[in-house]
Amino acid sequence: MAENFARRLEASSRRTPERLALVWDGGALTFGELDRRADAFAETIAARGVKAGDRIALSIGNHWAFAVALTAGWKLGATVAPLDKLLKEDERADIVADLSPAALIDETHVDARGGETPARRGTTTEAGAALILYTSGSTGRPKGAVLSHAALEAAIESWAGPVMALTPEDVVLATLPLAHSFGLNGALLAPLLVGATVALVERFAPDRVVEAIRRHRVTVFPGVATMFRRLLDTPELAAADLGSVRIAVSGAAPCPWDLAERWRGRTGIRIVRGYGMTELFRPISYRAADPTESPDSIGWPVPGVEIRVVDDAGRSVTTGEPGELWIRSPSAMDFYINAPDETREVLVDGWFRTGDLATVSAEGLVTIVGRKRERILRGGYSVFPPEVEAVLLTHPAVAEAAVLGMPHPELGEDIAAFVALRPGATANADELIAHCRDRLAAFKYPRRVTVLDVLPRAATGKILKSRLMSLL
Repeated sequence: MAENFARRLEASSRRTPERLALVWDGGALTFGELDRRADAFAETIAARGVKAGDRIALSIGNHWAFAVALTAGWKLGATVAPLDKLLKEDERADIVADLSPAALIDETHVDARGGETPARRGTTTEAGAALILYTSGSTGRPKGAVLSHAALEAAIESWAGPVMALTPEDVVLATLPLAHSFGLNGALLAPLLVGATVALVERFAPDRVVEAIRRHRVTVFPGVATMFRRLLDTPELAAADLGSVRIAVSGAAPCPWDLAERWRGRTGIRIVRGYGMTELFRPISYRAADPTESPDSIGWPVPGVEIRVVDDAGRSVTTGEPGELWIRSPSAMDFYINAPDETREVLVDGWFRTGDLATVSAEGLVTIVGRKRERILRGGYSVFPPEVEAVLLTHPAVAEAAVLGMPHPELGEDIAAFVALRPGATANADELIAHCRDRLAAFKYPRRVTVLDVLPRAATGKILKSRLMSLL
């Protein structure tokens, strides 16, 4: 059985008890204080009946109480399920019904005076799974991915090591939602593991992020593409003091190469791009210590991860040919709770079937070319939405784009696009269709373009295409 991950965090606290673990606008906690508060809260929830193997749900935003409650749950051997604070009441109710937690915890339950409580009897060696992380539901109902302590440890070691190259001197910005895998692992647990400081920003806003970077001398900025884009569009960036930042890290949703180049051109900061998902954390990535970049690729498998690219029969394809990306990783989920059929669909003999179509170069670089399930079949031709989206994003007025298939009585499917424009920009549907028609094969360009104020997104930045489907 793998070691309870809480023990790794306790080791960080013992090494540097007086070093700052969490800082925010108006407060801070040292590693020693964080551990003592987690001990105290573990006693509190144990008194409420929570025990090893139970599930607890956290409905806490980017607040110090999240780290305390998360660690406290692990100290007891409970499985922790963070819930997105932005969930609507009905959405949360559905997840809670699926989860059946022994306790549902928000920040009001976590006592800020917990550090005064006598030390607990110690972290249990008896533990269930570490986490249940719910998918965003972009392609259907949310599913709870169950992740072991061994999977969590492998993931955090990878984030802290090859991906971000963290040291105790780093200050990592946490403006990503901590309830999601990218924020939880890259912005909270990886820095805490190595003894670095986490700078909490409760909700992303360009002015708050700029101020937090200046005040706390942030060195690592994990974010999603929309965050970097909004910062580039904000006037505050021109006067921002970003001199402390050594790298930015993108995830959760693709970061287009042109955005990464614009960001580096304006700020001098590289965005380390990569690929991951709730069920796998970050199996493919560029690395902080390696300056190699390839515009269309997402990087190489991180150490310990194996990949295959296969055809519809599960046979490996030749180098450079597209096929479905399968991944075998020590950080993969064990199963989806209450969803055996969905589990069997994605887990095959230790391999996770991503549903993404990819190519792998002779050098091992992975490029995502589309979604197997999102592939649009138009009159016998295969059209992959990312290719059309990339062309829409070359229009100077377009900030965001999403492409999907719509039913067609003769062709089977046709191509529809939704876009959001840059602040102050104007463009109509006919202009955008013409832009694509000039740059794409006749079977690829969208026949319908809808301009929206914003595209619907999950908290991770992923565009929720299921919501856009209802607008067709």
